[in-house]
Amino acid sequence: MVQLKKSLLLIEDDPNDVALFRRAAGKADLTEEILIAEDGEAAIRFLEARAKPIAEQATGLPWVVLLDLKMPRKSGLEVLQWLRGQPRLRHLPVIIFTSSRERSDIARAYELGANSYLVKPVSFDQLKEMVRVLHHYWLELNESPQGY
Repeated sequence: MVQLKKSLLLIEDDPNDVALFRRAAGKADLTEEILIAEDGEAAIRFLEARAKPIAEQATGLPWVVLLDLKMPRKSGLEVLQWLRGQPRLRHLPVIIFTSSRERSDIARAYELGANSYLVKPVSFDQLKEMVRVLHHYWLELNESPQGY
């Protein structure tokens, strides 16, 4: 698939966490577009629309997905399981980005195919640094398996 512009999809139901992430991204000089899905169902609708053959869509898939676990309607684990079952999406890098440190959540996320598991930091400076490092590794250094 062809990616017209690198973007990051943040799947997060808490508007305060979305605002903090956007602010941290701005302070970390993140230039890629940050797309937002407010819950698991919205994320699935968004990704289904973007996974259509390139001739049928105006834009490509996000370069990387940040996925919260604890969401209403469809949990992050349900979204991850769905995503890994979709032929056009199964190689999309997914980073769990959550406040949960539960061992069972961590184990299940990796069993379902998460590429990384990050616990949201408590301080803004730590969040800004995490966003900077995340951006550098996943959006600058990492090579996508499908060339998104």
